Parts: sequence; structure tokens; C-alpha cells
Amino acid sequence: MATSKSGKKSVQQAARRRVFNVRRQRAMKDAVKAVETFVAKKDTKNANAALPEAYKSIDKAVKRGVIKKNTAARKKSRLARAVSANA
Repeated sequence: MATSKSGKKSVQQAARRRVFNVRRQRAMKDAVKAVETFVAKKDTKNANAALPEAYKSIDKAVKRGVIKKNTAARKKSRLARAVSANA
């Protein structure tokens, strides 16, 4: 546990940021999983509809620093490829 005043504040800030980061990561994973589920069911219409939402959540995760830019590009590329292969 931190002993200095600034150390204690830093611990509080980290805990607060963690809540936001976990929430953003969960939203991203849920959106990606939704697209993958539609692809697995060969539901092209819903997969195409869910793809922009997945892109949006991935981009927000990058903006917040939850994931890196190249990781986001890779995720988006793989999703797009899976959806187009399903079509």
C-alpha cells in the first residue's frame, strides 16, 4: 500500500481507470463475439449489421488505450475477412 499522499492518490486513480478500461474491453469483446456468432451461424445479414458496432467498440478501445492500434487493425481485418468469407 502506498504511504505518501501522491501514492495514495495514484492508487485511487488507477482503480478508477481500471473500471473504465474493463468496461471498454468487455464491450469490445461482446461486440466481436456477436459478429463471430453470426458468422458461425452463417447469418450474413446480421453479421454485416453487427460489424460496424464491432468496429466502433474496437476503435473506442484504441482511443482509451485499452488495446494498441495494430491489435485493433488485426481484429478488424479478421472480422471483415470472416464476414466476407461467409457471404
